[in-house]
Amino acid sequence: MPNCLVIEDDTETRDYLCSGLRAAGYAVQAETNGEAGNRRLQETRWDVVVLDRMLPGQVDGLGILEQMRARGDGTPVLILSALNSVDERVRGLRAGSDDYLTKPFVMSELLARVENLSRRNSWSREATALQVADLQLDVRTMRVTRQGTTINLQPREFRLLEYLMRHEGQIVTRTMLLEGVWEYHFDPQTNVIDVQISRLRSKIDKDFSPALIHTVRGAGYVLSAAPTYGPVTR
Repeated sequence: MPNCLVIEDDTETRDYLCSGLRAAGYAVQAETNGEAGNRRLQETRWDVVVLDRMLPGQVDGLGILEQMRARGDGTPVLILSALNSVDERVRGLRAGSDDYLTKPFVMSELLARVENLSRRNSWSREATALQVADLQLDVRTMRVTRQGTTINLQPREFRLLEYLMRHEGQIVTRTMLLEGVWEYHFDPQTNVIDVQISRLRSKIDKDFSPALIHTVRGAGYVLSAAPTYGPVTR
């Protein structure tokens, strides 16, 4: 059961958050101000934190976030805020948050975002050596080989390949890639994914067989030696 810390001063919102998260299977603890929340963060290991942007006291949400990152705490953080301007969202993300959700919010969306952050955090504790068919990836050394041949990837290409390999055999949508690889929570309306997939294919599949990266029309992409989804193209 993943541990979730909620730091929210509004009683009604805090109770709503805790109830919804517990119903979704999270072990939830809550604090009502920045000072108490900061202490709790340092006492326990958390899988994900839901943090109110505007807290009473000397330390607000961004202050807590900055202190977390300064001491090397990489726990995923979802900021909740009534401040919904683009500048405020950017400010929160640049302070070190992993996601930013404005109030009022819908519980189903919050749960989806928390699940995504919790899952992403769990990857850091998963296997660091991945393999699909004859394609091998070492997370620690950032080394990729296929059929014993070293394949040189750029950092973004490496993250994209790692994401696809961790979802082997599953259809990965554009939204999943934007959030999981680029950490975008909006569609930039560019062909950045198509370009990166094409570049990755040219390195992973062009000189090898069978092809591993496939396009599922109208759905997304799948990495598999034997895809079962269709229609599938290279």
